[in-house]
Amino acid sequence: MEFGRVPESKLSTIDFVLPQDHPSNKSILSSKRNGSPKVYLGCSKWGRTEWVGKIYPYKTNEKDFLEHYAHHYNSIELNATHYKIYSTRGIDKWAEKTRGTGFLYCPKMYQGVTHMGSLHGKDALTQEFLAGLAAFEEQLGPIFVQLSETFSPLRKTELFEYLKSLPTNLQFFVEVRHPEWFSNEDNRSELLSFLREHKIGAVITDTSGRRDCAHMQLSIPKAFIRYVGNSLHPTDYKRIDEWIERIKYWIEEGIEEIYFFMHMHDEAFSPELTVYMVDKLNANCGLSLKKPEFVKKAWTLF
Repeated sequence: MEFGRVPESKLSTIDFVLPQDHPSNKSILSSKRNGSPKVYLGCSKWGRTEWVGKIYPYKTNEKDFLEHYAHHYNSIELNATHYKIYSTRGIDKWAEKTRGTGFLYCPKMYQGVTHMGSLHGKDALTQEFLAGLAAFEEQLGPIFVQLSETFSPLRKTELFEYLKSLPTNLQFFVEVRHPEWFSNEDNRSELLSFLREHKIGAVITDTSGRRDCAHMQLSIPKAFIRYVGNSLHPTDYKRIDEWIERIKYWIEEGIEEIYFFMHMHDEAFSPELTVYMVDKLNANCGLSLKKPEFVKKAWTLF
């Protein structure tokens, strides 16, 4: 992900401390929740050739990448659906490879809906998109609606009308990027109030150059975090430590579900940071998440 990317030389000048929870989170999270929270951790793509010989066995064919990915992660932020509407037949081919494992797919809304023209008149296109996703069945996680950086609060009526048209039997999260959604407290408050009323989640995006997008305000007792690392720069580990503390707090407060998706400017390094994060989560939060297992190197003696 390139959103919020800054030169490496500037990373040490950025304040990566996460903001305090918004006061409204207290009323959304309930310590009376029964049972353990559901925590999902993944990346945005399984088709990474750089992972062959790292977490995928040597000589793995691309057609087998998904099956191997699901051995290491319990979910995927499915960006492929942003660029193409898939039929139920196409979706079922993916779902079949992970069926019965508890794996979840979290698809990104098709760009023809969110990034091309107005949100008005997109009912048919949205229904076509959602019809394909039905093939995921019990493996369908939250669907997230990302808006472009140019989609400002001046279009809030358009956004709210569209969101009200979405089916209520599916879980949606919304990611806004225009700075005025965050810099203007009235805009932010109105958006979060609307999302809370309609039981729609608010995506939290943690990226270096747009600290405002790490807003730390929940609209439902579920969190969807898009974390953008910097290829194992020392600040990546400090940032993950911050997230461990926040997730631990949310779990203690009664959060129901957490979706955390690891992005990197160089995705080759996502498995390493995932291992670091899972070890910390399991140790500090009493979880038992799976983590990437690296391919053992074969040593030849001469």
